[in-house]
Amino acid sequence: MEKEWYVVNTYSGHENKVKEKLEMRASTMGMEDYIFRIIVPEQKTVEVKDGVEKEKVTKMFPGYILVEMIMTDEAWFIVRNTPGVTGFIGSSGKGAKPFPLSNQEVDKILSNMGMSRIDIESELAVGDNIKVINGAFANMFGKVKNIDMANQKIEVALDLFGQETIVEVEFSEIEKA
Repeated sequence: MEKEWYVVNTYSGHENKVKEKLEMRASTMGMEDYIFRIIVPEQKTVEVKDGVEKEKVTKMFPGYILVEMIMTDEAWFIVRNTPGVTGFIGSSGKGAKPFPLSNQEVDKILSNMGMSRIDIESELAVGDNIKVINGAFANMFGKVKNIDMANQKIEVALDLFGQETIVEVEFSEIEKA
């Protein structure tokens, strides 16, 4: 089984509390190998009020969080029974496990937040093979040469016209090959 992204329904306005509780439960119950990242999808917007620009963080999907997990019976039970969780999206109920989000859906949501489906710090290292999924070099494969965490960019060696060329891409534009 591999880790996949699922949408969890929460009480509206309680997304961050549910995230904290779920992270705490996963830690105390020793489920870090099954429940990985929990994200409240948010985006920054600029609001002009009385001629003053103000940056505001708004929730992309109020009442929902994304959970990256391996869907085992125990992990499913822990998430479902976290206070504030009302259920999974993509489940018919009656004990049926939910369907995960597709990679394209996850990429779209995470790239809007400036994130990547790959947890760069723990899953990617210099020398790893990646696939560029967006931008001018989409659908090309390369090897990681440098990871710049501060600027959220990666230097990748791509084969362009038979010659190795180093290009810089953002975290959200790649996936592990």
